[in-house]
Amino acid sequence: MTIHYLIHLANYSDGVLYLMVVILTIALAVIIDRSWYLRRTLLEGNSLVEKLGAYKEATRAQLSGLAASAPGLPEATLLDVAVRHMGVTTGEQLANRLDEATLRLAPALDKRLWMLDTIVTLAPLLGLFGTIVGMFHAFSVLSAPGHAPSAVTGGIADALVATASGLFVAMTGLLAFNGLNNKVRVVLHQLDIVKTMLLNRLDGAPVLLTSDGEAADHGALRARMAKSS
Repeated sequence: MTIHYLIHLANYSDGVLYLMVVILTIALAVIIDRSWYLRRTLLEGNSLVEKLGAYKEATRAQLSGLAASAPGLPEATLLDVAVRHMGVTTGEQLANRLDEATLRLAPALDKRLWMLDTIVTLAPLLGLFGTIVGMFHAFSVLSAPGHAPSAVTGGIADALVATASGLFVAMTGLLAFNGLNNKVRVVLHQLDIVKTMLLNRLDGAPVLLTSDGEAADHGALRARMAKSS
């Protein structure tokens, strides 16, 4: 497949394939940008969750240090909120402020994913439109005297390339869109974990560590010991 043939296919669809290349480029740019950002957020977020989980009680200095070690992370925003309200609000009031911060962060996580969603829907329709235009060109040969049947069938084959291209762009975008949406869901889950850990470590009761190193709520552990006795 030569460059000249590709240009012939693009011109046969009246430029629809050129537009298909543009939306594929946009889709790839969004995929690369969001994949890099969400992957970094997940990896560094996991590290921050592990560091926070190692604290039995959280002090202002510890939370400030964690936030400073992870600039730009959504979790760092929650840490900043907890530091600003430490000693001022606790319990449900603090939980409400952390929820507000999470709601403000959510749009930044799935930023530009609407473009992928649009491309997944648009690409097959655009490919079908290009094929219809190509079919007009193919069947217009029939009106010419002394036409060859191979010219019609060859034109139909060229026209179907637009549909195939649209389906390829849509499948690529759909796979990426679902994968990125899943990563956004995991990041939001991380934020819920950080929120819960902050509330547990700022309620005045130290979090105890179990024998396997996992954090356990002091009140729940005390109730369990009372029940067993």
